[in-house]
Amino acid sequence: MILTAIIDSYIDEGTPIGSKKLASNEGFNLSPATIRNVMSDLEDLGFIASPHTSSGRIPTPKGYRFFIDSLLQLQPLEQDEYTSIENTVSTLMPSNKDFALNVSSTLSNITNLAGIVTVPKKKNNILKEIDFIPLSDQRILAIIVINQKEVENKILQMKRNYTREELQQSANYLNQNYSGRSLEFIKEDLLGQLKETSGLAKTLMNDIIDIADDVLTTDENDDYYVTGESHLMDHDELSDIKRLKALFNAFSEKQELLNILDKSLSTSNIQIFIGEESGYKIFDNCTLITAPYTNEEGSIGVLGVIGPTRMAYQRVIPIVDVTAKLLSKSLKS
Repeated sequence: MILTAIIDSYIDEGTPIGSKKLASNEGFNLSPATIRNVMSDLEDLGFIASPHTSSGRIPTPKGYRFFIDSLLQLQPLEQDEYTSIENTVSTLMPSNKDFALNVSSTLSNITNLAGIVTVPKKKNNILKEIDFIPLSDQRILAIIVINQKEVENKILQMKRNYTREELQQSANYLNQNYSGRSLEFIKEDLLGQLKETSGLAKTLMNDIIDIADDVLTTDENDDYYVTGESHLMDHDELSDIKRLKALFNAFSEKQELLNILDKSLSTSNIQIFIGEESGYKIFDNCTLITAPYTNEEGSIGVLGVIGPTRMAYQRVIPIVDVTAKLLSKSLKS
């Protein structure tokens, strides 16, 4: 009860709490001396600690972990929050990079933390149909239908202008030979076809490969999107400029955060990384709450939030959980 009261108070007010203030809690019929003894035991267990500037106590990552695993009572979403999430995910197609941005922004706006969403894994995407339209300045509009219903448009910058007839010929070749095949297979097989092609036909094959290569190549830097980073500046624990700069650099460099998110992709439940639990010092003052989202084939991405360890877990955890479930339901429908 005392650990819960300390954590609840610290989450609400952000200041260390002492035995006298706890003794005034209407739910306790305990003297300050008794509470001091219990707080001393909690400190020996590593659940709370005393900052240098105060005689009061604050929770440690170990204390938060015990609280979340054993004591936390989750808070249901407000109806307007649920509706906002449902409206966002029900209109999105996962082949579009705006998909990740929109879900991330919704999470950030509702929680006032930084939202994070990975772009869906593309390795199982199956081509249904492709078409090309010539544009000006050596550009081509590629319209790709994958997985029966997902439409993706890409504007390609080519090395020369292509006629409508050349583009139609290329589209016909790809549709006739590769409809129903994965994008990964198509790219590899086209290169194999080029090696076996000779004579005049090689020019056409080169053109097809040039176009298809741009269509099938994904941007390695677009693995995930973080939005609402500015919310982190509102929290005292993260407001130090050097700490914020290092944190934003970690968002940009991506590898450390991707490693954490990959752990979440391989599970089916909410994952909570508190402070040093992430394994990366840059996130020692942060908590990451993540959940995988799925389609008919299984987990294809991860969504979640990043904020200080002092966050309203009882409210934020259900928001992440519900968003993942509603998104998964939408992708399967």
